[in-house]
Amino acid sequence: MTSPAAGSDIHVVILAAGQGTRMKSALPKVLHPVAGRPMLDHVLRTAAAISPATTTLVVGHQAEAVRRHLRERPDVAFVVQEPQLGTAHAVQQTESVLAGRTGTVVLLSGDVPLLRPATLQRLLGAHRAANAAATVVTAIVERPYGYGRIVRTNGRIARIVEERDASPAQRRVREINSGIYAFDLAPLFDALRTIAARNAQGEYYLTDLVAIYRRRKRPVETLLVDDPAEIRGVNSRTELAEVSAIMRQTKNEELMAAGVTLIDPATTYIDPDVQIGQDTVIHPGVVIQGQTRIGAACEIHACVRIADAQLADRVTIHNFCLIIGARVAAGASIGPFAHLRPETEVGEAAKVGNFVELKKTTLGAGSKANHLSYLGDATIGPNVNVGAGTITCNYDGQKKYQTVIEEGAFIGSDTQLVAPVRIGKGAYVAAGSSITEDVPPGALGIARGRQTNVEGWVERRKKTATENT
Repeated sequence: MTSPAAGSDIHVVILAAGQGTRMKSALPKVLHPVAGRPMLDHVLRTAAAISPATTTLVVGHQAEAVRRHLRERPDVAFVVQEPQLGTAHAVQQTESVLAGRTGTVVLLSGDVPLLRPATLQRLLGAHRAANAAATVVTAIVERPYGYGRIVRTNGRIARIVEERDASPAQRRVREINSGIYAFDLAPLFDALRTIAARNAQGEYYLTDLVAIYRRRKRPVETLLVDDPAEIRGVNSRTELAEVSAIMRQTKNEELMAAGVTLIDPATTYIDPDVQIGQDTVIHPGVVIQGQTRIGAACEIHACVRIADAQLADRVTIHNFCLIIGARVAAGASIGPFAHLRPETEVGEAAKVGNFVELKKTTLGAGSKANHLSYLGDATIGPNVNVGAGTITCNYDGQKKYQTVIEEGAFIGSDTQLVAPVRIGKGAYVAAGSSITEDVPPGALGIARGRQTNVEGWVERRKKTATENT
């Protein structure tokens, strides 16, 4: 969460009231995730880079869902646009928040997640340098269909014409309106009140401000972005996938430039906030999400998912592992087919092997749980060997209980440790035991039925079967 900047005269307004009907979704369009984070969150993060004094979100369709998503953002003010009568009408709703203030309004769209902070800085610089009433961010694209066109006279912007209202000649113009603006706050709301809904949509277009200001001899400027992808909006599932791919590619390129090896970037999905150290190797089919931190010289093998986890240096994650909210110390080895659940800590040079699941468990340095085990709500010391098929029975149907295994203990295969229970330092537990009481340090714990061998039983069984046929 960011706090309003003291002394700032920048006021960010984000439009997020539209229905997004082409998404065909019960989820508000601006909450659809792009590279692991709702697209609105990307826009808010970009806006924070210019340290606004206020941030106002214009909501409408599914307003309460958007409010709930931002319930921990008291720095964001909400205004409701109902009904939705166009972009100029949307901006008018912010007058209750911005009345009496001075400075610059930066207008953003909640469905344009690729916009860079550097572009906003350039926008503010150009706007202030020209002492403009309005500055419009534009781009030149190969296929301008659907966008408003920039109409120039003697090289200067004269007006913006929407696609539906454009003439054939205007539709051939390739310079488009991005929907991103800087406005001088002082004349803004008076000018908005003069806009009429004389267009094909019957809406109040914010783009009409350009012509209004030009008639009033107020300066209007443009800022051309170098990369048109930066101002791409998301209006459909197809565009959502395309924008997500651009963001993932950008992240992958940043990591490779910093010394990370991605064997197949096209099948590697890494969220924007993930950090990865030099000489780490990421194999195909890996998904790394959230606030994950991965150290140097690690190797993440194919088909692994890691979310909100921390891996130190020289960690190896073998194929088909799931690691969520866990911490793994240097030199540890995980998998294949292992599951580390939240609040798990794996110690230095420890090993977690095939089909082992850890939940709220600490596995000490040098300890091993190599096969087919569930270790939940456990504290396991250093240099412990956990045999195949071991289970910490941590739940009695009502409460969870702790298992403690002290340094150097040896747990035989197919053991059940019925919590709460403690296995002392250096103790052994015999294979096949169900341990319900503490095992003292250095002792051998055995809890299983006595073996009985019945001589000649097989032959007698065969004879009985023959007689009954």
